[in-house]
Formats: sequence, structure tokens, C-alpha cells
Amino acid sequence: MTYQETIDWMFSQLPMYQRQGKEAFKKDLTNIIVFCDVLENPQNTFKSIHVGGTNGKGSTSHMISSILQEAGYKVGLYTSPHLKNFTERVRINGEEIAQDYVADFITKNKQFLEKQQLSFFEMTVGLAFDYFASQKVDIAIIEVGLGGRLDSTNIINPEVSVITNIGYDHMQFLGETLPEIAYEKAGIIKENTPVIIGEKQEEVVLVFMNKAAEMNANISFASDKKHNFQTDLLGLYQMNNGNTAIHAVKAIQNFSISEGDIKRGLKRVVENTNFKGRWQVLQENPTVICDTAHNKEGLTYVMNQLASQTFETLHIVLGVVNDKKLDDVLSFFPKNASYYFCKPNIPRGLDEKELALQAKQFDLYGVTYNSVNEAYAAALLKATREDIVFVGGSTFVVAEVV
Repeated sequence: MTYQETIDWMFSQLPMYQRQGKEAFKKDLTNIIVFCDVLENPQNTFKSIHVGGTNGKGSTSHMISSILQEAGYKVGLYTSPHLKNFTERVRINGEEIAQDYVADFITKNKQFLEKQQLSFFEMTVGLAFDYFASQKVDIAIIEVGLGGRLDSTNIINPEVSVITNIGYDHMQFLGETLPEIAYEKAGIIKENTPVIIGEKQEEVVLVFMNKAAEMNANISFASDKKHNFQTDLLGLYQMNNGNTAIHAVKAIQNFSISEGDIKRGLKRVVENTNFKGRWQVLQENPTVICDTAHNKEGLTYVMNQLASQTFETLHIVLGVVNDKKLDDVLSFFPKNASYYFCKPNIPRGLDEKELALQAKQFDLYGVTYNSVNEAYAAALLKATREDIVFVGGSTFVVAEVV
């Protein structure tokens, strides 16, 4: 198969959470265990850091990777979802996996993948582990896909486990309360392995403390000790993520990482890892900002920062997925803005007319458009040099404009 044929097959034939939602979610590690056995357990041949949490795990993963790159290490980075290209999910020192490697890997294992009925995410995790092993990385940063305890990535034995924070997201899978969600996230805490919790939240402290005690894991809360640093990742919320990343790299044993490596790494995250989509400024005059925040906690940070900007008129290009609890997110958007409602181009995208109807209940008014690109073009046409255009609501909306 060619690369494009491979990607088409992966996307169309197999269930994938980003496309289908709840039906694609598998609460079982059997498939990934069997697959990695077939691959001769590549995940056991390299060191790793496991990063989970509700918000900030992607940013934190990229920050950790950048710091380790500055320290001279060959660093694998596995994240999800991708914005533009599938190959963004698997990188080494910022360079995306080769398309030929993806095509060859899937072709070689296609018969097994079909017989075993692996999910899109399971086969992608196996691909990442196989690639990092074949390229002999010094260490790989592995971002949890969904939850933690039963996530396909949770068969690694990391040097450090990292959980950024706990918020209300993916509740149909992880639970209705913060302690229930924290229990699933805490599943990545491993025996005798240090764990860093990014934010100390009163509702879930005991969940993490108890799990750490059960696993004899040294636990620390990054928010108890704030580090001063600068980072090229824009957005005030990145200060929490950077602080968590610093605590994480300081917890790694037998790696040489200097204070200079940490400072340089945090200042060169975008350059070192090619990170996109987090308070990313796409242009000036008018200023265009996009951000992938899509749940209550993430949007709180982003909307507060947006409110602190100087502008004449705020234009918001907004689209969401259809399993999002709109009451949990629309209340955070400003009323004094012009809205351009649209549907992200995926099966899970919520119809733009339904979104506009729901938004009216929160006094958010605007015009509906048939696509993200149409909405974005309309916003740019109406915005003056002194205005701000914000694009968000979903990773998939941002993906169509970056």
C-alpha cells in the first residue's frame, strides 16, 4: 500500500475515537498486549516518561521533550490527536515519522490487525513503540490517549509518571465525579516509580496519595514548588505546564540535565518539537489566535486570557463535536463577540445550526457557515486591523485553519 492508501485504510476501516466517539472506545488492554508481543515488545527496549491528565498533557509532553533534546538526548514523542498530518503523532527530536515507515509497518502487520480487530489508537501505539525501538531513542515521552488505567499506552514501565490535573472531560468513559476520573488517571502510577502531579486539587489529593502508597511510588505535587522560567509557548496557562515539566525532568534518574538545558528547552519548545495549536498566533492585523482548548478547565484559562487582550471587536470562529456537553463549555465564551458557527469536517462534528441554536441560550449570537474554512474566511473579511479573530472549540476546528 502507498502511504495515502495506508492512511485511508486506517481511518475508514477501523474504529477511531476521534471519528466515531464512544463506540470506538475499548476498555481493555488485551489487544495492545497481544500486538506488542507480536512486535517482540518494543516498549521494553527504551526508557520512557508517561504523561496523563485532563488538560495540558500535550504541552507538558512537548516541554519535557524539548528539555531532554537540549540535554543532548535522542527523544521520541508520541502524542494525539494530530492537527494536520497523521505523522505528527510520532516524532523523534521534532522530526515526524517517515510516511514510508508507516506504510511498511501497516502493510507488514495488516493481516494481524484485521484478524485481531485492533482499533486505530491501538495500532498507532504499536507503531510508535516499534519506531522508537528501531530508531534506538534514549527516551520517549508517551502521552496518554484517554484516561490512563485502561489506555493502550499503559503497558510501559516509565522512569516517571506525570499527571497534569483532573477536570471534567470524557465523562461518558471515565466517570461523573472528579475522584472517579482521578482514579482512571491514577492508573498510570507504577510500582516504585516517582509520580508528579501537576496541580494539587483538594477533591482528588487522596485518590493520588492512596494509589501512590499502594504502588510504593514517591509522589510530589508540582504546584507545591513553583519554578521561575520563560517559555516560547504563549498562553498564561502554560506556566502550570512548564512547572510540571521541570519537576518531571528533575525526577528522572541517571540522566544528565542541567539548569541551562531546562531554560533553553522551555524557550525552544516550538523550534525543537514543532508544536502547534496552543494559543498559536497565526497572523497580525488583525490578530488571529487559535487554541485547541475544548473543556471547562481549559476554556477557563483561554477565555480569561482572551478577555485580557486589547481589541475593538472580537470575532470567534466556533465549532464543537457532537458528544460535548455544551452547557459545560458555552458559558465560558464572551457575549460581546461576533460568532461564526461551523461544523468541523469529521463525523462527530456538531451541526452548525444546532450549535447556533444552543449558543443563543447563552446570549451568543452569530451566523452559521457550511464549513470551518467558510466561517474563517468570513471572520477575516469582516475583521479590521484592530480586531481579534479567535478560532477554537475543538481540536478539529483548529486543525482546519493552522
